[in-house]
Amino acid sequence: MMESFWNLAKANPFKSPFTTKVDCAEGGGDGKGPSLGIMKSPVPSRNIMAAAASGEVEFGSAKYYALCGFGGLLSCGITHTLVVPLDLVKCRMQVNPDKYKGLVTGFKVTLKEEGARGLARGWAPTAIGYSLQGIGKFGFYEVFKIAYGGMMGEENAYLYRTALYLAASASAEFLADIALSPLECIKVRIQTQPGFVGTLREAFPLIMKEGVGAFYAPLVPLWMRQIPYTMMKFASFEKTVELLYQHVVPKPREQCTKAEQLAVTFAAGYIAGIFCAVVSHPADTMVSKMSQDKSGASAIMKKLGWAGLWKGLGTRIIMIGTLTALQWFIYDGVKVAFGLPRPPPPEMPQSLRNKLGK
Repeated sequence: MMESFWNLAKANPFKSPFTTKVDCAEGGGDGKGPSLGIMKSPVPSRNIMAAAASGEVEFGSAKYYALCGFGGLLSCGITHTLVVPLDLVKCRMQVNPDKYKGLVTGFKVTLKEEGARGLARGWAPTAIGYSLQGIGKFGFYEVFKIAYGGMMGEENAYLYRTALYLAASASAEFLADIALSPLECIKVRIQTQPGFVGTLREAFPLIMKEGVGAFYAPLVPLWMRQIPYTMMKFASFEKTVELLYQHVVPKPREQCTKAEQLAVTFAAGYIAGIFCAVVSHPADTMVSKMSQDKSGASAIMKKLGWAGLWKGLGTRIIMIGTLTALQWFIYDGVKVAFGLPRPPPPEMPQSLRNKLGK
């Protein structure tokens, strides 16, 4: 089954990138003379030189997916670890709003009671958990986007590209959260449970006494939070990049320097992050509360009320907006550094133009 899935992922209109390799002869393609090793794209609007000619990694190859996973590891692991102090205060505002009334108050109370080191509580499970999640989130997104695009066909993949982004990102996040859940359970307990131990090394055996299932208690709320978040993250980013190049950037993408392209990536990432924070915030509150309160999701929602589910949203918009922008910047930077193909925003295939008379 996996072998057939792998073959499908490679045999699709997005391959190498959105290309198929042909041998082209000098002077007009009569089949004679030396091969130039150029890729001829089945999507004429997205022609790109072959990896062999440009030094890029082949799109859709095992190395491509591995390096995308590595980019995800860096982008998620680094950024989530950097915002641990914000995350800690946000979680405490969600589980104890009477004590931690706001962002500034939350920082003051934490510094007064625990000192500066208190703001770093939970950094280790955060770094490890979100690094693992990043591998799955970004790596599998590329796999599923290529596979689903192959199933849809070239024209439908263009016409319904937003649905393609949503389906690929949801599938990737479903798997990524299975790796994240045990570390997220540990992180939230360290950060929000009064009197609980302060390190990953101490927390793991304590939770293990409750059984392996305890590590996956946050999994369903994680799916509720992360799958909508990631769907919004990838779909809104892809569409925002497309719109920025169409209406804001004064020149075509291929004429932009890599630094200018990365600036567009950062801007699109921040815009996407704002949408992500709003869509996923109620479930984020539930994740924080369920690690502290064992009364069940329905009972917790009744206690919180509608307003309580949105507690800490402002802080999370700042955190997630910055975090998402940095994630996309790092991920795209890794692609540049390792010579991974970065296809331009999608354009209508010529076959579809012909059908529509354009």
